[in-house]
Amino acid sequence: MKAAQLLRYPADAMRGKTVIVTGANCGIGKALAGELLKLRARVIMACRDRRGAEEAAEDLRKQAGPEQGEVVVKHLDLASLKSVRAFCEEIKAEESRIDVLINNAGVYQCPYTKTEEGFEMQLGVNHLGHFLLTHLLLDLLKASAPSRIVVVSSKLYKYGSINFDDLNSEAKYDKAFCYSQSKLANLLFTLQLARELQGTAVTVNALTPGIVRTSLGRHVQIPLLAKPLFYLASRVFFKSPLEGAQTPLYLACSPEVEGVSGKCFANCEEEELMAKATDEEAAKRLWDLSSRMVGLAD
Repeated sequence: MKAAQLLRYPADAMRGKTVIVTGANCGIGKALAGELLKLRARVIMACRDRRGAEEAAEDLRKQAGPEQGEVVVKHLDLASLKSVRAFCEEIKAEESRIDVLINNAGVYQCPYTKTEEGFEMQLGVNHLGHFLLTHLLLDLLKASAPSRIVVVSSKLYKYGSINFDDLNSEAKYDKAFCYSQSKLANLLFTLQLARELQGTAVTVNALTPGIVRTSLGRHVQIPLLAKPLFYLASRVFFKSPLEGAQTPLYLACSPEVEGVSGKCFANCEEEELMAKATDEEAAKRLWDLSSRMVGLAD
């Protein structure tokens, strides 16, 4: 199914609410920030490329119409735990509340590179950076409850597994496997976080947006002669960023998911996951290992 129903909410559904969206300068993140702005939210665009984010913010302000919320741009590089910590300190100093945290940013099948701390880039940005970010903002989310955390995963989790023996891919790097591993990690993180948050009125849910036309696949090589055909197929079969943003928007705004936690959604409906994404033992093991890797463990 390509087309997602475009959702309608009351015009001021998010008035008075503060929402952080990582990777909000392009693709799904930008479309999502734009919709939240129209619903009167205070949107914090947390982006690595500050200039690109400022341009995107200006764009969104123009599109949102006369009655809109507020958009704020802040620098966040998820490939640097130092940057994640600095961002969270800034948020805690400047914001009195966080109603929704949307972990959207991601890298896709990039060549082998490492984060500032030496983690494989896809694991580092897609999982570990967001893992630390979420942890450091939990107290503020709890103080703002009822609040929500939204995690953007991918159906490509199906082709991954958590390689506990070589989580950092030191021995062998397969870019497609590492992407899938990081997206499975997102789902296991959601599962364990939901258990940790029981009784707090902070919920966490994941989603798989489907195939969306974004710049995420910029590292994927398409033969020159196939490019026009690929472009045509993408217009027909792939979702637009706005269509791709509908499920995270639903999880951020909809009263239908009030109190729902630890689930995964696709096309605004609960999605049944493969057993490896609901493995509680693996989720706890990954949680403990991730805590040590980002320096949170005692």
